[in-house]
Amino acid sequence: MGLELVLIVLVGIFILFGLWLVGTYNRLITLRTRIDNAWAQIDVFLKRRYDLIPNLVETVKGYAKHERETLESVMKARAGLMQGSAEDRMQANNMLSQTLKSLFAVTEAYPNLKANENFMELQRELSSTEDGIASVRSQYNNTVEPFNRDLQTFPTNIIAGMFGFTQKPWFQTAAEEREAPKVKFT
Repeated sequence: MGLELVLIVLVGIFILFGLWLVGTYNRLITLRTRIDNAWAQIDVFLKRRYDLIPNLVETVKGYAKHERETLESVMKARAGLMQGSAEDRMQANNMLSQTLKSLFAVTEAYPNLKANENFMELQRELSSTEDGIASVRSQYNNTVEPFNRDLQTFPTNIIAGMFGFTQKPWFQTAAEEREAPKVKFT
């Protein structure tokens, strides 16, 4: 009777361990899938932004012919938005944000452009897209957090290592965007 009891306890422990292992693995798969979905949502907004920029640049070109360097910077930054790894595209997004600020600063010198209906509509659409990117970016980071945390905590980190799970990158704001803008009245 004693040996049978030990055997039953060992089988029970083995079954519980197996259930825990399966549950942990499935949780990591679920979190990774949510991260992939969150990135796909970001991708939709990046594509929309990618598609809007040529129209915006062409509209500005018509008014600001001598601002070629700024327009080229915007198009160069746009090119990296839809290619490369998630990390590359995150960096391209940050670079594009900076160049778009330069573009909008240039438009301040052209009152006729600022009054152009087409330009105003493109600017509104881009602004709406930027808001969408900020929203899905936050959702993405909120999804990455529990996954990355689980990969670092014991004993889940052992299971994650066994099955090749790796941390996902954070979609961070560029250092330049973290600083408060300097407002000067002259």
